[in-house]
Amino acid sequence: MARRIRIGIDTGGTFTDVVALDEETGELVTTKTPSTPANPADGFLAGIEKVLGLLGATGADVEAVSHGTTVATNQLLEGKVDRLGFITNTGYEAMLEIARQSVPDGYGNSYFWVKPDRIVPRHLVKGVEGRLDFTGAEVRPFDEAGARSVARWFRDQGVTTLGVCFLHAYADPCHEERMRAILAEEHPDAVVSVSSQVLREYREYERAMTTLVDAAVKPRLSAYVSNIKSRLSAQYRPDGGRDIPFYVMKSNGGVLSADEVVHQPITTVLSGPAAGALGAALVAQVAGFDRVLTSDGGGTSTDVSVVIGGEPTLTTEGSVGAFPSKIPMIDVVTVGAGGGSIAWLSPEGTLKVGPQSAGADPGPICYGRGGSEVTITDAHVVLGRIPPHLLGGEIPLDVDAARAGVEALAARLGLGVEACAAGVLEISAWNQANALRQVTVKRGLDVRDFTLTTFGGSGSLLLCRLMDVLGVPTVLVPPNPGNVSAFGLLTVDVKNDYVQTHVALAEHLDAAEVGRSYDALTARAAEALATEGFAPADHQFVRTADLRYFGQAFEVRVAVPPGALDDAALSAVADAFHAEHRGLYGYDFAGDPSQQVEWVNLRVSGIGPIRRPEVRRHPVVEPVPDPVPTGRRPVCFDPAEGYVDTPVLWRPDLAPGVRVDGPAVIEEFGSTVPLHPGFTVRMDEHLNLIVTRSAP
Repeated sequence: MARRIRIGIDTGGTFTDVVALDEETGELVTTKTPSTPANPADGFLAGIEKVLGLLGATGADVEAVSHGTTVATNQLLEGKVDRLGFITNTGYEAMLEIARQSVPDGYGNSYFWVKPDRIVPRHLVKGVEGRLDFTGAEVRPFDEAGARSVARWFRDQGVTTLGVCFLHAYADPCHEERMRAILAEEHPDAVVSVSSQVLREYREYERAMTTLVDAAVKPRLSAYVSNIKSRLSAQYRPDGGRDIPFYVMKSNGGVLSADEVVHQPITTVLSGPAAGALGAALVAQVAGFDRVLTSDGGGTSTDVSVVIGGEPTLTTEGSVGAFPSKIPMIDVVTVGAGGGSIAWLSPEGTLKVGPQSAGADPGPICYGRGGSEVTITDAHVVLGRIPPHLLGGEIPLDVDAARAGVEALAARLGLGVEACAAGVLEISAWNQANALRQVTVKRGLDVRDFTLTTFGGSGSLLLCRLMDVLGVPTVLVPPNPGNVSAFGLLTVDVKNDYVQTHVALAEHLDAAEVGRSYDALTARAAEALATEGFAPADHQFVRTADLRYFGQAFEVRVAVPPGALDDAALSAVADAFHAEHRGLYGYDFAGDPSQQVEWVNLRVSGIGPIRRPEVRRHPVVEPVPDPVPTGRRPVCFDPAEGYVDTPVLWRPDLAPGVRVDGPAVIEEFGSTVPLHPGFTVRMDEHLNLIVTRSAP
């Protein structure tokens, strides 16, 4: 009999993480394989082969594959945006240059801040005559001849990736649809994104940027997903038959079939990070922690987010690198601080770390594949904090080569080798700490009220230092931390988001009209779920709205109850807005009739539920056996104190309830936890490591 196996695969910059769930027995198997940046599909398929071998299964047993990819994330973080063209209204060609009146780090930075290059240079922006007003009514007709001229110009210039954003296209997409049709006729090789499909809400700059990011990542992501899908079929369904359902993780915390995701690639810009946040949220909630910070450290970057009540927070004000994106996404801040992040000297001679990464190829110096620049991994191996091999011995590390590289960097800085390596790690720790502050302190949250959950291959290496820097009382390290993102892919539902701008004061709202708008959005969501194979009885819909006080520039999202809407329901939504505003900003105007509430956007999420894996409990059996080290090695935790003879423990050997005092190093197949002096770890009933400061 064929088994029913679901596989989650998270492709990172250095490793591809794989988790397989046997839906009949509940057995969960995890593994890793090196990523293959030249063709990520090779690492993807190697991961499937490896995990099926561990399960003793075949491709015929595979029920579905869910995939989290950093293809779009890394492309944007590294600024690798190919030649883009932008088409907008005549007279608005400088939209991207004008942007928003904001300067990073406040206006005191105005003298020093240099405005970054625009995603599309000014000479590749073209205007087309025609205007709609905010209701969608036509003010000036669309200039067909001008549109054809623009399409031919881009064709002749060899610009094959285009974004289209016309004013008020959220109200009526007719002009954008006509522009796309003309591009299909005059420039059929062009890859085109139009704003009315990507983001149907107002604010033309954000809508334009979101559309251009969608266009920028579309060629590479579409080719990547299509390649994997075809190779899955060729390898596991050579005689035809039903294709293996292949899903791709979206930034909003859901998945979408590969056939659909190629049409909305921007929804994957935080694909991998979103899966990790969801996996960590489930693990932490089962362990009894409902206010959690997640920190996912990979080979290229570290991604952090906030989880409250088991649910990661969502935002439409996100960005990846220098590129803002208004699509709904889990509120993840990404910083270029991964295991492969490169240490380098600025022109002033100061030490910097990241965001450039050595990736998997050539990788850190210690990989022995031709890497010549010191990375965070090299610093760890020189200090003895990670073993001289990775993946349980599958990948040997060249410690001597890493030390030689750090020695050369230390000589340029006038430092000792250990001080230089520790300095690299200190900068990385502060980079991660600043990212964690960005998702907490800058949002009115006290970081000390949260438990930090660290995972990913490199996520737990600096946890003790992060506890010191941030004042976090507790850190949770899940089982198989290097595979939490892949595990998260097995916990998520199919999810689509739909939005419609509907600006109106609350006192002028027509409940019936609002209801009709929600019904239209719900119908679109239901159609998408049906396309994904979900029966109508399984459809779930979540309605929300973006509200603000009249005159404010930004909105607060609140839930809208299901069912028919009447004046009482709209009033309840306004009351929820007052409460949410007070929670975010410390005040509200609920009792002030002069402050009017304004509705801005209506939103519907369509959800197709899937079965989640169970996080199993392992009761503590007294007496708890003492931990038995598998060996010892010198480890440098503080350059001033030198190397300390440190016990090395193998995590799978530790029993629930065991306690270990630092210094110690806890190793497992895909991750390592260096436990500094002054810290204690215990293993709970769900096999999580719980790290706290040692009692005085």
